[in-house]
Amino acid sequence: MLVYTDLLSGDELLSDSFPYKEIENGMIWEVDGKWVVQGAIDVDIGANPSAEGAGDDEGVDDQAVKVVDIVDTFRLQEQPPMDKKTLITYIKKYIKAVTPKLEGEKQEAFKKNIEGATKYLLSKLKDLQFFVGESMADDSSIVFAYYKEGATDPTFLYLAPGLKEVKC
Repeated sequence: MLVYTDLLSGDELLSDSFPYKEIENGMIWEVDGKWVVQGAIDVDIGANPSAEGAGDDEGVDDQAVKVVDIVDTFRLQEQPPMDKKTLITYIKKYIKAVTPKLEGEKQEAFKKNIEGATKYLLSKLKDLQFFVGESMADDSSIVFAYYKEGATDPTFLYLAPGLKEVKC
C-alpha cells in the first residue's frame, strides 16, 4: 500500500486506496470522495422480531453518522474559507516552502506549472472547502474540496508536488 504524506508537515493526506486523476500538467491530483454512513450496523441475529413482540420503534439507536471517506480516513481538519488574496498569499508561501524540497526535473516542472494550477484553484475559489492534515500545522499543505455540478459527493484537489509517497 502507498500512503501520500504532506511534504511539509508529514501528515498522511491520501493513499492508493483512492484513485486520482492528474490535471493541470500533473500539478493537481483530483480524487473523488464519497459520503459514507459510519456506525450504522444492522446485525441480523436470526431472531424474528415480530414473534418476539418487538415493534418498529424498538431497538438501539446506534448514532449513525454521515462522513466523507477521505476526511474521515485521514482525519482532515476543515479550515475557514479563503478569499482570493488569502489564497494567493498561501500559494506564495507554499511555493517558497516546497521548492527547496524538490529536486531537478520535479523542481523545474513545479516552477513552470504552479501558476496554471493556481489559476485553476482561483477559478473554483467560491466553491472550495479547505482542509489540512491532522496536525493542523501552520506550514502544511492544504487539501481543497468542491462539488462538481450536480454531484452529491465531493471532489478533492491535492497539490501533487507537496505529496511524498511512502510505502507501507
